[in-house]
Amino acid sequence: MNDRVAVVGIGNMGLGMALRLHERGFAVAVRDVDPAREALARSAGLAVCGSPAQAAQGARCAIVAVVDAAQTEDVLFGADGLAAALPRGAAVLLCPTIAPHDTERFAARLAEAGLDAIDAPMSGGPARARDGTMILMLACADAAFERQRAVIEALSSAVFRLGARPGDGARMKLVNNLLAGINLAGAAEVLALAERAGLDPSLALDVIEKSSGQSWIGSDRLRRAIAGDLAPRAHTTLLNKDTHLALAMAQRLGVEAPVGTQAAALFERACASGFAALDDASLFELLRRR
Repeated sequence: MNDRVAVVGIGNMGLGMALRLHERGFAVAVRDVDPAREALARSAGLAVCGSPAQAAQGARCAIVAVVDAAQTEDVLFGADGLAAALPRGAAVLLCPTIAPHDTERFAARLAEAGLDAIDAPMSGGPARARDGTMILMLACADAAFERQRAVIEALSSAVFRLGARPGDGARMKLVNNLLAGINLAGAAEVLALAERAGLDPSLALDVIEKSSGQSWIGSDRLRRAIAGDLAPRAHTTLLNKDTHLALAMAQRLGVEAPVGTQAAALFERACASGFAALDDASLFELLRRR
């Protein structure tokens, strides 16, 4: 099988994956709507294409790493989309965090086009995407996995196989991201409380990290937020989107999610308060101002 891989959507995660594959010897072709991102890719030696279809020409697989379902549909099935240009038998890795029913719909259309659909949400952040240690949550047929094993294992040293049902990757990602949102909201709230109580929030985080309140996302995000660094690694809009997608899934299943509902409301408020384009650590700034 050839070594050409298309990556469409080279934001923080997508570019990290593209560079990782390039480093591991794959011929990587990329496409993004942002010229600045394409300039970064070009300067790193990646082939930049004028459309998803151009990137897909002759590729063994395409990685879709855009933001939401609407963008995914356009990249796959819009004008100059991937699905019509990929060779039959190639695969599409669906990496965005989207609703399970959207993943199921895309997988069915890809199958009709003679393509393998690999439900492949990711987690871990840009640095781990770049060094191949991010998590991939995969739902696909065993044969599809085996055909793309080399690509998948180059991308991730922590691959979780969830079975063959399309949408299970999306379901698992929403479960994880709702908890991530809850943990981040809780950590931001208690550190804002610590500061208001006259405690040093950095020292409070030191204590929490060695105690029962520790969470990975709390440490990762709030250490930067305390230092005033809100440069976006993961925009606040993303956890706002993801927590609400998770709540929609819960509603479809008839499951109450009261803590998640409160966390989602905080991310929505942060976006409405001008923090949408900043890092999701901005939740700390929102709460300390209240």
